[in-house]
Amino acid sequence: MARTASLSGFPEWLPEERLVELHVLDTLRRVFELHGFSSIETRAVETVGQLLRKGEIDKEVYGLSRLQDDEGEDAKAAKGDHHSLALHFDLTVPFARYVVENAGYLAFPFRRYQIQKVWRGERPQEGRAREFTQADIDVVGDGELPFRYDVEIALVIAEALNALPIPDFRLRINNRKLAEGFYRGIGLTDTAGVLRSIDKLEKIGPARVADLLKTELGATEEQAQLALSLAGIRTEDTSFVEKVRALGVKDDLLEEGLNELEQVIAAAVQRAPGKVVADLSIARGLDYYTGTVVETVLVGHEQLGSICSGGRYDALASKGNRKFPGVGLSIGVTRLVSRILSQDLARASRSVPTAVLVALNNDDSWDAAQDVAAQLRSRGISTEVAAKAEKFGKQIKFADRRGIPFVWFTDDDGKHQVKDLRSGEQTDADPATWTPSEEDLHVRVTKA
Repeated sequence: MARTASLSGFPEWLPEERLVELHVLDTLRRVFELHGFSSIETRAVETVGQLLRKGEIDKEVYGLSRLQDDEGEDAKAAKGDHHSLALHFDLTVPFARYVVENAGYLAFPFRRYQIQKVWRGERPQEGRAREFTQADIDVVGDGELPFRYDVEIALVIAEALNALPIPDFRLRINNRKLAEGFYRGIGLTDTAGVLRSIDKLEKIGPARVADLLKTELGATEEQAQLALSLAGIRTEDTSFVEKVRALGVKDDLLEEGLNELEQVIAAAVQRAPGKVVADLSIARGLDYYTGTVVETVLVGHEQLGSICSGGRYDALASKGNRKFPGVGLSIGVTRLVSRILSQDLARASRSVPTAVLVALNNDDSWDAAQDVAAQLRSRGISTEVAAKAEKFGKQIKFADRRGIPFVWFTDDDGKHQVKDLRSGEQTDADPATWTPSEEDLHVRVTKA
């Protein structure tokens, strides 16, 4: 991980690092599919107009144009013309467009997972790349979506993260209805503006957020302090309800949000104990969230930022009068993997998939060695054949340098033996029946 990237913000992993990433991706796929989510993939590009419909992220979007284009087309792209193309910066906006375009072919509620690259023009640092992989799950309804899916999504993500070789984590959950109703109840009508200010709380601190509320949104000192008091509430159970009501604010939307958040936290306390907290400072900067909002941190690695975020959106996707409300969460796979590798939190049991190298007695034995390899591969044993008949010592060193644990030998009489390079033990073996232990059969990724 001390290697210098040739192009900052576009990470590339070494083979053994990629094995860790693949383990993370395979684990997420397995958990998502166990819960009935179907895989889709959307195109890498969207129109600028589609990408910028919700939220203020235009400075981070990569526009797309050909090096030699029709006159005027590049100028349109440079100016962010709404019909020009850009790389998607998340998977939620493309998914919303996908649902609208394919609504006639989908069965609702539609459960999907999507694991793809996204691009965002951020300043590169650990945990923030310009090209990175996200893993999303969403449930989208037609017209309505029962709130119970908000609860289920949080539990699925807790299960998925729990299966990864990462430190302990916390899902920090809030509800936009709760927050917006509270702000409305204290007389702050620009609730989206207040949420954007509160979203900066961990970066700039409460004093500067209070200044923003007063100077940009016209809040009084009392209103600013009440907003900060709400953001300061954090509980590991449903006791946050009493703490919010103790602030003395009345509003119907506030009550609706309190009730929804209480349901999520109550279910999590039962089914994912110790993994979820009600944190009323969580706002999420994008405007399309309308209810439950989630951010997730690794315990002891909070400075890395959120590794998983998302929430409920009721109006992101629509087709005429037809609405497609949804709820979803997105795991920052590249952010997670970069921290796993930089802190040596987990490692692969070997650096290559290969379990066996079939050595050559002489150059004429290559065909016979291929037959041995084919028998081993037929039983799922990853096998390579040496390219030339060097001295056995050199072939063994080659396997050891690659991280291959076993070397297979066949003498001129057709007798087979296999050598375990770690123990030095060499035993008779039959290519039709020999199998390494389950631990050696596949690359394993375990916590360090």
